[in-house]
Amino acid sequence: MKKTTTSRYDVAEHLRTPEEMAAYLEACFEEANGDAAFIAKALGDIARAKGMAQVARDAGLSRESLYKALSGERSPGFDTILKVVAALGLKLHAEANHP
Repeated sequence: MKKTTTSRYDVAEHLRTPEEMAAYLEACFEEANGDAAFIAKALGDIARAKGMAQVARDAGLSRESLYKALSGERSPGFDTILKVVAALGLKLHAEANHP
């Protein structure tokens, strides 16, 4: 019998277009339940898909600090989130939450 090999799923490999990236982030907002580190990790996934070095340059951050901020192990500052979102070519928006 042939041995089956598996590899770890990496969502960054499947985020190819800005629309896919925006949809992924939107889905993560819905699932986050107020967990800022979860959103940071999602932004990290998108940044890896775009190229971490380029996103770091566009955000005005070092690559190392960007990796740390978006690791999901801590909650980065909101200013960092805003810089990264802009560097990714995404926009945050708000809408009324109707019960």
